[in-house]
Amino acid sequence: MTITLLILTFSLFFLVAALYSSIGHAGASGYLAIMALLSFAPAAIKPTSLVLNILVASIATYKFIKAGYFDRKIFLSFIITAFPMAFLGGYLAIGPQYFKLLAGLFLVVSAMLLIVKEYLKAPSAANGTMPLYWGLGLGAVIGLVSGLIGVGGGIFLSPIIIMANWTTVKKASGIAALFILCNSLAGLAGHFSSLNKIDGNIFYWVVAVLLGGFIGSHFGTAKFNNRIITYCLFLVLLTAGLKFIFVDFAK
Repeated sequence: MTITLLILTFSLFFLVAALYSSIGHAGASGYLAIMALLSFAPAAIKPTSLVLNILVASIATYKFIKAGYFDRKIFLSFIITAFPMAFLGGYLAIGPQYFKLLAGLFLVVSAMLLIVKEYLKAPSAANGTMPLYWGLGLGAVIGLVSGLIGVGGGIFLSPIIIMANWTTVKKASGIAALFILCNSLAGLAGHFSSLNKIDGNIFYWVVAVLLGGFIGSHFGTAKFNNRIITYCLFLVLLTAGLKFIFVDFAK
């Protein structure tokens, strides 16, 4: 990697981390989008995304659980099946072309969910009881997809449990944070079990995410316009997803 590309990538990771953290997101889909736009090798995308996800999700988990925003029953219902499936997904090495297609579809769906979450009316109190089979079934699917492409799956989990009225938005954030952390750990363990490869520049990306996450969470919504940030991230995710599907996959 050239110095110019290294600086560009560092700057983009920093910017995305700052933007995501300013609106309470971990940023896995953003990191995936950056690597898609900069044409990272598929073999490097999964472990890099998982490592950065673990870092950010650890901070978010500590923050939300310490504040009391968590629901153990809902979390366990999802993670029981998600954790082993995320390990399996991390272990499986799918071909570069199919990885690009799957990651591209994930980014497009993530872009749509980002907009949905912006306009989602969350309940002030949970009024529904989540059936166990829903948690086990959805957890397995989200876990497998997360492990395959190197994300935590929180972008799928949060809208589901909020729209189903199973929990409040703050508790959903705490549940999703620990869910992302566990899925990312399982996916990374599975990846190392099969390939044992990681990007040699990961140290730089970790520093960029730490700096961006700290600055974004510090300034937060007091300085930034949430809706403008959401639309910007929507365009980045959508563009990267379409590039994966219609440009990279078609090669």
